[in-house]
Amino acid sequence: MLITAGRILTEATGEYLTDGAVLVKGDSIVAVGPRKELEDLAPEGTPHLDFPESTLLPGLIDCHVHLVFDGSADPTAALQQAQDDDLFADMAVRAEQLLGTGVTTARDLGDRNGLAVRLGAAIAEGVVHGPRIVSAGTPVTPKGGHCWFLGGEAEGEAEVRALVQRNAANGATAIKAMVTGGGLTKGGAASWENQFSAEELTALVDEAHKAGLPVAAHAHGTDGIAAAVAAGVDSIEHCTWMTETGFELRKEVLDEILAKGIHVCPAVSQHWQMLPRVFGQERADAMFGLIREMADAGVKLVAGTDAGVQRAGFGGLISSLAFYAHLGLPNSRIIDMATAEAARALGLGDQTGRLVPSYKADLLIVDGDPLEDLGALSSVRTVIAAGKRYQPKA
Repeated sequence: MLITAGRILTEATGEYLTDGAVLVKGDSIVAVGPRKELEDLAPEGTPHLDFPESTLLPGLIDCHVHLVFDGSADPTAALQQAQDDDLFADMAVRAEQLLGTGVTTARDLGDRNGLAVRLGAAIAEGVVHGPRIVSAGTPVTPKGGHCWFLGGEAEGEAEVRALVQRNAANGATAIKAMVTGGGLTKGGAASWENQFSAEELTALVDEAHKAGLPVAAHAHGTDGIAAAVAAGVDSIEHCTWMTETGFELRKEVLDEILAKGIHVCPAVSQHWQMLPRVFGQERADAMFGLIREMADAGVKLVAGTDAGVQRAGFGGLISSLAFYAHLGLPNSRIIDMATAEAARALGLGDQTGRLVPSYKADLLIVDGDPLEDLGALSSVRTVIAAGKRYQPKA
């Protein structure tokens, strides 16, 4: 397949290859370069897609979704009422929604009974439409801890290690640790409260790394963030620096995040503009300011939506990215957060997130110029995931 376009963004450098082309064979990119050169290189009879007024860029990556949740006002109730077969069918619909918005890779950070692993296999086999799924399987949480109802309760180092081993054996490609509480779990620990001992968290990370799996730490509270960093996790989800009375960013912990190259996924909701109404303007400004402070410090931020939790649908990545534009980040960096940097955070930096030969053919074609107007990412013309073209529904 030969895809030509007026503008090609091979990676988020801020510069386009104009009147260029990408040559795809199977699920991989063969070549990227000027249109004329690749037209000559393409074998006779190669299918040709031409978008002379559009922008071709790497497929987007959502680093934080929950396909088992439906994004309703009470997603936990909906989950607990659903049988696995019905839930799997609903998850397939949500995966296709992600794909239709240009998301060609999504990291699922907490499912039930291995359903996201199963869905990822079905997508890879072409049975259903969807992005590549990086699945954490069942999240690890203490007894009665955040998202205990997903089946991942573990107490003590031995149980924590056993659950990590079970997830790995069941096909998980990441491990999720519920280091602090969260608002989704009624009656559980508060979002700022730490849930694990240092020994349990160290054992969890050690066991995951033995299996070659990265650890994503759900951590709102400052104490939990510090514990996760000390244990050597690979990414911190939310990272809101909460305390019982407000917010506290500890510079020594931030310095350690930078030194260890830990990625941070703020998991900003598509409805971020409503936060001042929900939390109050002063508290919302404090939350926004902490993310900007991390960005200015050089933290490796990546894009994620927390799709599936309360009122967070599966078509909100572009709205979520607008938050970072609101903070003043340049569009090139924001696009990088949802492509190349996101791929590195997921351990896929040598496979996707850039348009270079030998990488997977994960491509997004949009109308307009996203380096000038981030909203252009919403004007999807077509999506190619692992070499397969998907035409979004009107």
